[in-house]
Amino acid sequence: MTRLSSLLPGIFAMAAIVVASNILVQFLILDGLLTWGAFTYPLAFLVTDVMNRIYGVAAARRVVFAGFVTGIICSLIGSQIMLEYGPAVPLRIAVASGVGFLLAQMTDVSIFNRLRTGAWWRAPLASTIVGSALDTALFFTIAFSASVTIFGANANGAINWAWEAVPFMMSGPEAPLWVTLAFADWLVKLGVALLALVPFRILTARLTAAR
Repeated sequence: MTRLSSLLPGIFAMAAIVVASNILVQFLILDGLLTWGAFTYPLAFLVTDVMNRIYGVAAARRVVFAGFVTGIICSLIGSQIMLEYGPAVPLRIAVASGVGFLLAQMTDVSIFNRLRTGAWWRAPLASTIVGSALDTALFFTIAFSASVTIFGANANGAINWAWEAVPFMMSGPEAPLWVTLAFADWLVKLGVALLALVPFRILTARLTAAR
């Protein structure tokens, strides 16, 4: 089994990304279409894939779990910070964040492991694309979809602004605002997945040589 001390850099990197993303998600850009957190959060997949390549599946899952616990702590803190429109992290967003992160990252780990013997880029690219798509679908559906009614009226009232019908991606047919937000978020994740191949290659080469 990989020693915990070997995993600490990955654990700290994952925790830092989760904390930074929880802070930066409060800052909107492009007229609210995206947040700065959309650009930092996908780096979590890079950390998971590097740990998977170097230390294996079990180690990657431990790093993911550390990120999950960090996310829960961030959500608990955010739920206690009151802004003019309510808590910084409403209930539905907190639940969606945890579910999306854990299931998407674990899916990433599994897909990466199945493809790890192929070309160096196949495993990180395929696992990140699938994982990020799953994360986006789970998060935005749980957090904002009007069809999800299990949270009750109060929780729905905190996010019903996302139900407003607007032109899809600001120019297409009308759809709920959250659908546009989800698609824009996924486009960013896709772009980061492609760009992250460069640091993945560099980091795995250096860490492999150092072992």
